[in-house]
Amino acid sequence: MSIKVNQDVIEKKRWGMVIDLNRCVGCQTCTIACKQTNDTPPGVQWRKVIDIETGAFPDVQRLFMVTGCQHCDEPPCVPVCPTGATTKREDGIVAIDYDQCIGCAYCAVSCPYEARTLIHEDVGYYGEKTKQENATAHPERIGVAQKCTFCQPKIDDGLARGLKPGIDFEATPACAASCIAQAINFGDFNDLESNVSVLSRDQPTMRLNENVGTEPQIKYLYTTPSILGRDLVEKPFSQAKEALHDKVNPVVGSLQNFWDWRAAMNWMFGGMGSGLLVLTSIFTATNMIPLGSSRDLILCSLASISIGLFFVFLKIGRKIRFWRAILRPQSSWMTRELYVVALLFPVSIYTAVDSNLLNLFLTAFFASCFLLCQSMILYKARGIPAWRVPDIPWMIFFGGLMEGFGLIQIFLAFQGLYLDISLLILSSSILVGINFGLWYRYLVRSEDRLPPLASSVLKSSSPLLSSIAIIMVGEMVYGLLVPKDAHLLFALFGIFAITYGFLWKFIVIVKASYFNGLTYNYSPRRGSGDCA
Repeated sequence: MSIKVNQDVIEKKRWGMVIDLNRCVGCQTCTIACKQTNDTPPGVQWRKVIDIETGAFPDVQRLFMVTGCQHCDEPPCVPVCPTGATTKREDGIVAIDYDQCIGCAYCAVSCPYEARTLIHEDVGYYGEKTKQENATAHPERIGVAQKCTFCQPKIDDGLARGLKPGIDFEATPACAASCIAQAINFGDFNDLESNVSVLSRDQPTMRLNENVGTEPQIKYLYTTPSILGRDLVEKPFSQAKEALHDKVNPVVGSLQNFWDWRAAMNWMFGGMGSGLLVLTSIFTATNMIPLGSSRDLILCSLASISIGLFFVFLKIGRKIRFWRAILRPQSSWMTRELYVVALLFPVSIYTAVDSNLLNLFLTAFFASCFLLCQSMILYKARGIPAWRVPDIPWMIFFGGLMEGFGLIQIFLAFQGLYLDISLLILSSSILVGINFGLWYRYLVRSEDRLPPLASSVLKSSSPLLSSIAIIMVGEMVYGLLVPKDAHLLFALFGIFAITYGFLWKFIVIVKASYFNGLTYNYSPRRGSGDCA
């Protein structure tokens, strides 16, 4: 049990680490100390040492990189959390309240350092859990996010006892306290005389993934003393492009599995349902759709949105706590989505009963807000470059409109009702043009922004999406030339429109969702070779 520390003491501190890459020998003592101290379950390691090989024979180098939560000064995991479970303390430690977390994994896909994990089953190393495993179990961590805490209990207890973290063993994080080479240094960056302040002031430092703007509070020393009487010239470092295509390369981001097909269903069915609501409201207000059909379409829209939200519910680690997702409207787009849903459903149901202009306008407005929330949820996940391209919000919005328009055509065809041919061709042309244009621009813009593995997935999927778009254009041309078959063709167009939207969302959200990986600007130089 952690002892409560006076808040004034915490506010005066800014805890962080300085790690000397030249000292680290890759012994993994810190990883074992971390696991033993924090009782992490099988497959979970808060502190890692990755083994990096660079260069080509004979100029090959090997580097051990200590990684984990960077306790960022601008942590992207904090504002996205819908419950407020993830917070940044006044002393800079990014903490998780396990009792508040619902296990939505939004923080995990927002972390550029792959520092968070979620475990949904409490299993042991040998099948049935041993007495030791039961004695050190942490059931509060099952189904919720977990990560490095800088051994927060040790720090707080040590401060309460008058000890100095970074100096006194009992108050220092396990990884730093156990490092046999003194490569990991912990201390207070606000104390100008602390070990971390002196080390980072006297020597050049670098930080991981500096381009993402998180201001991590783990700094790395990389300079090397003169080699064989020759002074070292500081030289920027970058990974070879071929190495970044290698999934085994430890600096290459892995494919996230926190948001799988179940999460993607929210964007598929939620986007289609809200797009259907927007267009149904517009077509009903302009008398293009009879009131009876509009009521059915509104109910169909709400059913589609409900299906999407249900699949999200299935993905939550602690389902009984789902209601806590309403607690962070000031910063989390996931929370805002729930507030919009709470307004959208009653307004839409009332519109189905009384389709006056005001109700139709409000329905279209809140449905558009739902699409906006969906687009921003994806865009704000800073750990996945494929979602951080500026075209993503527009793709989600207009994708929802095209899918909704496709569903309208299918629905009306089953009822034997049809929209005006000229309206169909015009609306279809605009929506197909916008959606495919956004996809093409997304590919162009993302080429230099995305990890090579993600780019490969997008490029390999593009021919299929292009083929579907060409088929939809062909249907419109044929419908224009042969008006008697137009309505049947446009009902088929609706199927292809929904297929197109669902397909690209699945590709982007599930298949191309590689993490950013680890980037660093300099590498220690060992030996007399000149590694390119």
